[in-house]
Amino acid sequence: MSGKYTYIFGGKKADGNNSMKDILGGKGAGLAEMTNIGISVPSGFTISTEVCIYYRKEGKYPEGLEDEVRRQLANIEKITGKKFGDKENPLLLSVRSGARVSMPGMMDTVLNLGLNDATVQGLIERSNNPRLGWDSYRRLVQMYGDVVMGVPHSEFESLLTTIKKEKNAQQDVDLDAEALTELVTRYKKLIKDKTGKDFPEDPLSQLWGGIEAVFKSWNTNRAQEYRHINSIPENWGTAVNVQTMVYGNRGSDSSTGVAFTRNPATGENLFFGEYLVNAQGEDVVAGIRTPHPINKAQKGDSDLTSLEEEMPEIYKQLEDIRMKLEKHFKDIQDLEFTVESGKLFLLQTRTGKRTAISAVKVAVDMVKEGLITKEEAVGRVSPEQLDQLLHPMLDPRAQYTVAAKGLPASPGAASGKVVFSSEEAKTWVKDKKEQVILVRLETSPEDVGGMKAAQGILTARGGMTSHAAVVARGMGKPCIVGCEAINVDYDREQFTVGGKVIKKGDFITIDGTSASLILSDVPKIKPELTGDFGEVMKWADEIRRLGVRANADNPKDAQVARDFGAEGIGLCRTEHMFFSPDRIEAMREMILAETLEDRVKALEKLQPMQEEDFIGIFRVMDGYPVIIRTLDPPLHEFLPKEKKGQEELAKKLGVKPEVIARRVEEMSEVNPMLGYRGCRLGLSYPEITEMQARAIFGAACKVAKEGIKVIPEVMIPLVAIKDELKLQREVVERIADEVMKEQGIKISYMVGTMIELPRAAITADEIAEYADFFSYGTNDLTQTTFGFSRDDVAKFINIYIDKNILPTDPFQVMDQSGVGALVKMGLDKGKRAKPELEVGICGEHGGEPSSVEFCHRIGLDYVSCSPYRIPIARLAAAHAVLREKGKL
Repeated sequence: MSGKYTYIFGGKKADGNNSMKDILGGKGAGLAEMTNIGISVPSGFTISTEVCIYYRKEGKYPEGLEDEVRRQLANIEKITGKKFGDKENPLLLSVRSGARVSMPGMMDTVLNLGLNDATVQGLIERSNNPRLGWDSYRRLVQMYGDVVMGVPHSEFESLLTTIKKEKNAQQDVDLDAEALTELVTRYKKLIKDKTGKDFPEDPLSQLWGGIEAVFKSWNTNRAQEYRHINSIPENWGTAVNVQTMVYGNRGSDSSTGVAFTRNPATGENLFFGEYLVNAQGEDVVAGIRTPHPINKAQKGDSDLTSLEEEMPEIYKQLEDIRMKLEKHFKDIQDLEFTVESGKLFLLQTRTGKRTAISAVKVAVDMVKEGLITKEEAVGRVSPEQLDQLLHPMLDPRAQYTVAAKGLPASPGAASGKVVFSSEEAKTWVKDKKEQVILVRLETSPEDVGGMKAAQGILTARGGMTSHAAVVARGMGKPCIVGCEAINVDYDREQFTVGGKVIKKGDFITIDGTSASLILSDVPKIKPELTGDFGEVMKWADEIRRLGVRANADNPKDAQVARDFGAEGIGLCRTEHMFFSPDRIEAMREMILAETLEDRVKALEKLQPMQEEDFIGIFRVMDGYPVIIRTLDPPLHEFLPKEKKGQEELAKKLGVKPEVIARRVEEMSEVNPMLGYRGCRLGLSYPEITEMQARAIFGAACKVAKEGIKVIPEVMIPLVAIKDELKLQREVVERIADEVMKEQGIKISYMVGTMIELPRAAITADEIAEYADFFSYGTNDLTQTTFGFSRDDVAKFINIYIDKNILPTDPFQVMDQSGVGALVKMGLDKGKRAKPELEVGICGEHGGEPSSVEFCHRIGLDYVSCSPYRIPIARLAAAHAVLREKGKL
């Protein structure tokens, strides 16, 4: 440890700055930086993340921390003129978490520390506001009782609801000082009844209880789940920020709010946020009261009064701070502010979470404004965010009725069955394989797992900066908040809207872009990548070295891939072409043939069908390479397994059903993924390879005659021994020569292999003798390296992840130390044997950002992935270059 545990901010002096997020956390670094640039911040100090790490490991605080905290308290007392625990002029504090990256709502906060039966009177006398004193005190008892002493939040809320009914109060602000005094008494009794302990009256005990609770909240289930979802390391820890309280609940000249320097949903260069008069910060994000917009532009047709109208001078100050922060940080900022008796304070600034639409627009706009470079703009958009832009949108041709509207918290459209709890969302998705929409009154940090599992989120309460909105935007989930027209009934597992009852399991659609709720499943379309997105992609392409191709098996998918910027096809799986009803019959006829002559006749039926598919793909990929893999799966996959299907096939072929059943039985395998497939089929039945080669080169010659540049590359699968490739290459070359002579045209082509077996990687130098290219099939290479069946791995992979045996599912994120080592070994051996060898990967790892970066780092020529992941791969490849240069 550094030996320094606390860092001051406020009072025109700070120990740290924004570059110290690993020590101060994001919140502490932001407070220090705002102090450094002259923005009014309530004084306080940050306890470093190193203390959290030490506390987690040792179960105690490092020696000397308590002395440092006492010194820092004395410093705050000197700056403010108040004293912690003083009965006449009490210093009151907040304790907040602050990890180095934002984890909204995942960890704990305690406000108003220092209040007790004596100091509350001092606050009342100083403020001349009894309601402020007792409202702040009841908030402390409630938060402390929940966060530190473990009494469920819902039990405090139940007491609050009861007293509001007794006093005919519609909202919390309608309770007077007398009612709040009674509420404090009831809260304390609840704590005593539930824990057997009294609420602590000693201010120092309160402070240390709050500090410990924040450190412990790093390990809550919700925080761990959030880190797992967002790949945040467990060993980072959180800082603790101890800060002077300022009061937005001091009266009508006080308020509190949250704001973004630009719209976090759309990226529009418009100050955006919400506030509440006479409230504390948690009221805005908790969704208990409907917050007001901060300016007239955001207000639209709403009859809610904006901050710009209610407190014009404060709004002007806030607008000036907005401009100052954006110019300083050169990025969209997420602010928390409080106005106490007409004076503005900033409580936080951090890089604002935003949707992909917003990220792209802000990045492009800031380049145009001269704030950032093109490289910085590309670095601002994460590959993961692009999933949001690739989300479905409602088909504009679809007919539907909007049942209700809320606030557009996170864009995109989603349909699914209604569920009302986070646990149900996870269970229905995992066990029932259902798509669900999570419907809640409002979400809490405990719901993060269900939000991740759901297709989208709908809440009855909350604003654009509520928990649901912030987390959904970060996840890229469509979300509507504040849909007040719905009446959610958890007990009956239903919600009502416009006189209609929607029960658990009913289908609904939400459109997070327009904030529309639709009581049916609505057709959706994929978005196109144009405008600002195209600009960012163009800049990414200028930066990246790694090529990006697509896995596509038909002309339609090939066109989608080109539209998304693919530079060729890295994998065309020919077997997928045989499963359509008009082809499967000829395929089955070929498989069941007893003689070579009969087999060739069936293959002659298939050849023109394959050729037609290749013609379409070559036309789309004009000037780009197309890697076509010869037949890979075992032949029995094309035959019916059920008796009824076998009887139908027997009737079509004019044979007895027993003949079909016997052939299926003969061809069955104990482990088909390691069985009679790939090049083994081609070696046993070279006529299959001949037919496919004839279709490939027949199509290539015909398309070339149209003036289109064709670049065919034939890939032989499942090669483990060099002579397997040698023999199959001879077949391909012989047929290619025959077809080109017949067509009277010469075409350049390559023959290579898919490296998907460990032996192939280990002997890559030998295999390279007969290969023009290698393409790593990382799906099967992962399977054969681990000995995991990808069809069965789901049964136990989560156990491995939970027990930290594996960090992630290796079929989703490349295992760089094992599978990756084989890829690098094969690359190095292959290139040494044949320097001009082209090497890429074609498993779905080719669209996973960290795997793409690995491929760049070891020197592969290209990655290939599904068409809709092409933009992600392009951006990830650019990020790999930026990271290599130290610019990301």
